[in-house]
Amino acid sequence: MNNTILSLDIGSGTQDVLYYMKGVEIENCFKFVLPSPARVVGARIAELTVQGRDIYLSGRNMGGGFGRAVYPHMEAGHRVYSHPRAALALGDDLKRLEQNGIILTEDQPENSVEVPLADFDPEWWKDFFAAAGLDYPEYITASVQDHGYHPGKSNRIGRFNLWKHLLLENDGRPESLVFETVPDEFTRMAELQDSIGGGAVSDTGAAAVLGALFVDEIMEHSHREGVCLINVGNSHTVSFLLFKGAVYGVYEHHTGNMTPEKLWEDSQRFRQGRISFQDVFDDWGHGCLTLDLPHEAKGFAPTYVLGPRRGLMANFPVEFPAPGGDMMLAGCFGLIKGMEMKGIL
Repeated sequence: MNNTILSLDIGSGTQDVLYYMKGVEIENCFKFVLPSPARVVGARIAELTVQGRDIYLSGRNMGGGFGRAVYPHMEAGHRVYSHPRAALALGDDLKRLEQNGIILTEDQPENSVEVPLADFDPEWWKDFFAAAGLDYPEYITASVQDHGYHPGKSNRIGRFNLWKHLLLENDGRPESLVFETVPDEFTRMAELQDSIGGGAVSDTGAAAVLGALFVDEIMEHSHREGVCLINVGNSHTVSFLLFKGAVYGVYEHHTGNMTPEKLWEDSQRFRQGRISFQDVFDDWGHGCLTLDLPHEAKGFAPTYVLGPRRGLMANFPVEFPAPGGDMMLAGCFGLIKGMEMKGIL
């Protein structure tokens, strides 16, 4: 039995961390909000740009947010070398990356500075827990946003297939998106699962909806009438229509495209089943899919909003839950909830 569980929700700006201890009040479990690995890598590359050094990206596929530092590095006249495995963090199409100036090589060139890539570095975490006076956890679970491996195709369409599988093949059960065996197309999740030692992994959007279900009141409410859950992340906004423990609709867009009015208007159309995949995709979002919405769900009017950018909805009739007493750790609590629902814990 695993009595200590590290639950990680790795986003574009932060990685949110729960050190969960069975049998201990949730308020007394340890919690951290740390910079995301991509943010740390981006800061390191920016330092090396100032120093005028060529860099070599090594390691694994991971979150690609650090790409915002890679291209300015090349524009400043410095070389960016990369191992092909690590280069996948910047895109699925390696030939296109080479055309954009990334130099692929399995060996680190002389006079370059290595920049290791990984969503999870076990050695770093061992040092972290040792410094904090905590034992290394017996089990690790984590979530990341994975667009999937779809070279030559739209990664927005590829990513939305995750939600299609949820709705059309898995009866809308959100816990089905907590993977013990990662589907082949999700290469970032597979790398993450290997890094953490084989524990369950999930998408950050799925972890967020499960985090809302960690709140007993929301779970109970969703069995009386349908509810709308909105996770406004730093990069992506994902919304779910939930009724009796099943998801009836998913909407995903980029948070940067949102104004408060647009998000509210889209959420109204979404809960009524009046916004299509093409509407969202043509607006440079990922898409939308709703099943036949049951009359008993009463229009999915109650709205719960999570996520670091939840303030966009501050002037609308919504509620802001705090799973486990901390909204920023909703995904971490969601991973715990999903594993409980699957019987892993």
